[in-house]
Amino acid sequence: MAQIFKQFWGKEEILWHDGRPMNQEPKIKVVVVGASGYTGQELLRLLIMHPLVDLVGITSRQESGRPIGELYPRFSGAPGIENLRFMDPDIDAIVETGATCAFLALPHGVAYEFAGALLDRGLKVIDLSADFRLRSADVYREFYEHEHPAPELLKDAVFGLPEIYRDEISSASLVASPGCYPTSILIPLIPLVKAGLVNPDTITVSSVSGASGAGKKADTSLLFTEVNESVRAYGAPKHRHLSEIEQELSNAAGREVVISFVPHLMPVNCGIATTIFAELSVAPDKAGGMVDRELRDFYKDACFVRILGENAFADTKNVTRTNFVDVGWVVDPRTKRLIVSSAEDNLGKGAGGQAIQSFNVMNSLPEDIGLRNY
Repeated sequence: MAQIFKQFWGKEEILWHDGRPMNQEPKIKVVVVGASGYTGQELLRLLIMHPLVDLVGITSRQESGRPIGELYPRFSGAPGIENLRFMDPDIDAIVETGATCAFLALPHGVAYEFAGALLDRGLKVIDLSADFRLRSADVYREFYEHEHPAPELLKDAVFGLPEIYRDEISSASLVASPGCYPTSILIPLIPLVKAGLVNPDTITVSSVSGASGAGKKADTSLLFTEVNESVRAYGAPKHRHLSEIEQELSNAAGREVVISFVPHLMPVNCGIATTIFAELSVAPDKAGGMVDRELRDFYKDACFVRILGENAFADTKNVTRTNFVDVGWVVDPRTKRLIVSSAEDNLGKGAGGQAIQSFNVMNSLPEDIGLRNY
């Protein structure tokens, strides 16, 4: 593990154990395809600060030709990107940048066009869309209401939740980074389901997300005056993210799991707060300690999962602009239910930060490099 001992310009100056400066290592050339959305912007912010990344290409059809600092003035003056301009998302042009890894910050149903072609040209691909998160093309058809455009790639894609699939990600060429809601639900639940502490058939989830989770698009329902001073549910009873949530919970349980999930929109830019309800499979008076031991043991080597403990509630203000996910819980002895609380940044751990976490694992880098923001 590397040691961080100084920061400058947001870049970490790091030593390997043998004393060699990691900053003198060859940087990994990367490109972001679809860099003009909210997720793309957060990806750029984090990649610019990453000490071992050379950002050699950013694409956007709409912004092609514009300097990065013109669209995003906050990045003006950042070292290494002074001459970087948006370019058309052309496969040959992307390959000509010399990038060895591509982040796809594209809508579902679009990313597949680039993933297959870039993989064929020898690039590693981290896809932030939903195109490769599901193992079953039939489930994809059910939730996305059209045939999967590249089913032959599903078998090669690794679900990009490093806390669960770290070993698989380390040798993957195609990583399907999970959605923001699934991350906030799966991180707390997978260990508890695996350990048999809750009954999977009784799981219900309520989540609230900042408006950036809907993406940068022209939609009346997302105007400031529609969102401000308002909280509303949407996407029930069959939100698309349910497909990957149930897939991973079923994998943890060893049998099919179906849950109820209701997302809500809240009037903040970013952040997700999730509350999970499930019947306990153990005595309520013992459950708190058992949950504590299970979660702390399961995530003892997870640098971005913070276990708050029993009788604690996660708060979005403590995780926004970071890659952390916080988890707390309470036991309700009257109903014999466990109530779990989690919080994350939907653009960080729920999108860009998590993708870079997988990038680090894929390239045998310290998992937290470039992501230690508090």
